[in-house]
Amino acid sequence: LIQYYRKPKTKRAKRFLEKREPKLKENTKNAMLIKGGNANLTVTEVLKDIYAVKKPFAVLYKKKNITRPFEDQTSLEFFSKKSDCSLFLFGSHNKKRPNNLIIGRMFDYHVLDMVELGIEKFVSLKDLKNSKCPEGTKPMLIFAGDMFDVNEEYRRLKSLLIDFFRGPTVPSIRLAGLEYVLHFTAVDGKIYMRSYKVLLKKSGCKIPRIELEEMGPSLDLVMRRTHLASDDLYKLSLKQPKALKPKKKKNISHDVFGTTYGRIHMQKQDLAKLQTRKMKGLKKRPADKSAEDGGVSPKKSKSA
Repeated sequence: LIQYYRKPKTKRAKRFLEKREPKLKENTKNAMLIKGGNANLTVTEVLKDIYAVKKPFAVLYKKKNITRPFEDQTSLEFFSKKSDCSLFLFGSHNKKRPNNLIIGRMFDYHVLDMVELGIEKFVSLKDLKNSKCPEGTKPMLIFAGDMFDVNEEYRRLKSLLIDFFRGPTVPSIRLAGLEYVLHFTAVDGKIYMRSYKVLLKKSGCKIPRIELEEMGPSLDLVMRRTHLASDDLYKLSLKQPKALKPKKKKNISHDVFGTTYGRIHMQKQDLAKLQTRKMKGLKKRPADKSAEDGGVSPKKSKSA
């Protein structure tokens, strides 16, 4: 198919297209939250709470969309391209799969991974009457359970959850900014999601005492269907441009303790021309200079 490229007519359109161009360091991934055609109140509240956690890197579609991601993915890909979102969360409800969530991610505006989760228990942000974290707080992610390391489906789900909730990449962290924890536990075929606010209490020393206060939302989930990318496509999505790869440094090695050793190659030096420290005691006397020349210098006669 031949695609016709239309040049932007305004500076605003030009800036809009430049933001979507490929970059060496990509922008923070945005997520779109979509309601299905038959979403109930529980699914709607879950989408609203996760949107509150993800803001400002999320888009919430309030209208219902009649689509089935496991059967037809064209509508999701259309919304992804329209809103420039590479992550999505789709909520639906029916008799066969009640309180259903589908979490997934895109690669080149096509569905890469997709996992279907069933909601068994839900506690919203409104149900817990306590202070909340401010909007845009970057969470600390904790994963507990052997299934996240042993099972391939759970391992891919862990990678998907990290992509979804990690937020922006920051160069430095301050202690007071570590105030939000998302904890995921996989045990007995279920996944428990809990969110906590970190409280820094006085401890009488430099390091504060840390307490966790449940903030919400909290979800008890069970895995249903999965749609995972092939190994070749998954490796292609992880490929980095050559400009970002660190250059190999020659003649440098590290020991067990992390000490860096470097090997330097130097040309042969002429030690006779080596510049030493200048001291009065090391200066050559006139007699020594004449001896080196091979003759005796006559004494100067005093002028009358």
